[in-house]
Amino acid sequence: MQTGPGILFFPFNSLLTMKHLAEFLAASAVLRTLGALPRSLAGGIAQGIVGLLYNLTPRLRAVAERNLLLALPEQSAAQRARIVRGVYRNLGRVLNEAAHFPSLKASNVKDYVSFAGFENYEAALARGRGVIFLTAHLGVWELGAFAHALHGHKLNVVYRALDNPRIDQLVRRYREMSGNRMIEKNESARGILAALGRNETVGILVDQNTLPEEGVFVDFFGIPASMTAGVARFALHTGASVVPAFCVWEELLGRYCIYYDRGLTFEPTGNATATATADVQSATQQMARVIEQYVRRYPDQWLWSHRRWKTRPPGAPSLYD
Repeated sequence: MQTGPGILFFPFNSLLTMKHLAEFLAASAVLRTLGALPRSLAGGIAQGIVGLLYNLTPRLRAVAERNLLLALPEQSAAQRARIVRGVYRNLGRVLNEAAHFPSLKASNVKDYVSFAGFENYEAALARGRGVIFLTAHLGVWELGAFAHALHGHKLNVVYRALDNPRIDQLVRRYREMSGNRMIEKNESARGILAALGRNETVGILVDQNTLPEEGVFVDFFGIPASMTAGVARFALHTGASVVPAFCVWEELLGRYCIYYDRGLTFEPTGNATATATADVQSATQQMARVIEQYVRRYPDQWLWSHRRWKTRPPGAPSLYD
């Protein structure tokens, strides 16, 4: 489309499509290249990529440092800096392991991942009312869902579609190589209820900031945090067990470990709206406490670069610049 002599104008949609294509080609090349290399060599390259990302994302580092100052004020500046570095190293693990999904099978998954407390999951599943995995952006969460499926139990994973549809399709294809089924967040309620009704397992990441209309305020590291109320509502409505499950890197063992805690069950205390609200609040607070415990155990493996306390109680000042 010409706008003048020698001037070519590209419509916005065309430019956006070209941007999406370029991002997709880059992401696909990285995944394919890392996946073709031995894990150790690919891991070094992945760490180089996130090292570059560390230098290119000062705002994300600033958010992480602010969150650490709020949540762990007892840590020194040097300790907080080491934790932030660890966050990026952990992202390198996420990238490396995701790239190797095509080579991960039921026959070799135990070579890389241990399953601790798996009996807690089996006991929850035996109740026959469905299981909800309570998990977070802690450790290598993508590997946790993938490895659990290869261990014999496929998941329904709730996710938010990525802004780039080409990359979204690429990531979804990798995630589904294990047999897991993806449920898009904006259309998740019906799919979650149907899966729980079939006594299946649903995995939900619940550690990020939530809009006021979607969550309730809980105490998280001593600070009011808006956390999704959906998990509590599903559990109270269906009687499903909520099993905390986290896949973390154990440095001393030199391998990943998925920890399954004993399932949480929540029973409604009444039918009144006020009582139901209190039930949701209480259940959500219990779940927040579990996540906080794991983050404290593995602080350099949690995604501190997210504005976790962005949503504030009415009248409370912002905690971020």
